Amino acid sequence: MHTRRDFLTTLGVALGAASLGGARALGAEDAARKIPRIGIQLYTLRALMEKDLEGTLAHVAQIGYKEVEFAGYFGKTPKQIRSILKKNGLTSPSSHAQLPASDDAWKKALDDTKEAGHEWIVLAWLDPSVRKSAEDWPPFVDRFNSLAAQAHKHGLRFAYHNHDFEFIKVGDSTALEMLLSKTDPKLVDFEMDLYWVTKGGADPLDIIRRHPHRFPLMHAKDATPAPARAMADVGAGTIDFAKVFAAQKLSGMKHVYVEGDDAPDPFQSATTSYRYLSGLNF
Repeated sequence: MHTRRDFLTTLGVALGAASLGGARALGAEDAARKIPRIGIQLYTLRALMEKDLEGTLAHVAQIGYKEVEFAGYFGKTPKQIRSILKKNGLTSPSSHAQLPASDDAWKKALDDTKEAGHEWIVLAWLDPSVRKSAEDWPPFVDRFNSLAAQAHKHGLRFAYHNHDFEFIKVGDSTALEMLLSKTDPKLVDFEMDLYWVTKGGADPLDIIRRHPHRFPLMHAKDATPAPARAMADVGAGTIDFAKVFAAQKLSGMKHVYVEGDDAPDPFQSATTSYRYLSGLNF
């Protein structure tokens, strides 16, 4: 089984994507309380992307998706990716990256991300080796601010994608609360993964109310009832997506990506989740 850490380590920073090209963001006045351009995080389809990137993206478009979020581009150049996405009517507002080992590595990631046409570079994961205890978390405030400031100079936005390990206690709060409270809101955005927030025992709306306008990006995957809280296709679990999405003005939500980490049939999972979200009113 491929883990997100293995995937990012192997593929490095996700670089391929199309220019935004004026794609309408969630929250536009004519969105009619639906998600106007449903997206998918391509980590969901990583095994298929490895075998046939072009065919996989064509299938994604056939399902009905309009946006994709990359997590590696499988040997293709940014120019090739842009061409494939344009051919299929897809855009890619954001792309996942790994924590850089050096300033030079981050500069290269930013240069490539800018060339690819993304608006956001999203830090997708923190390796366990850099978060062994609660004491490891406070330095990430300055680290994220620094990474984000460099992204800003490149004309990009920086975001951090949560899992459930950010709910470790740090002082009187959690690592996630610390990051939200202390990072610069002008520079650091967050990609809220609704499943992992739920898995961590928190309420997405509570977090949004405490930290409004910090969540332009969201990941949608469902959770089975507690105590298992296993991953499920969107609409097949317990998360009230309509309630969360209805708070879009408060959250700042602009783009929503379906994600399934280890679905037995990724295309079927992607189709099921798309159908649910495309019919969702909020």
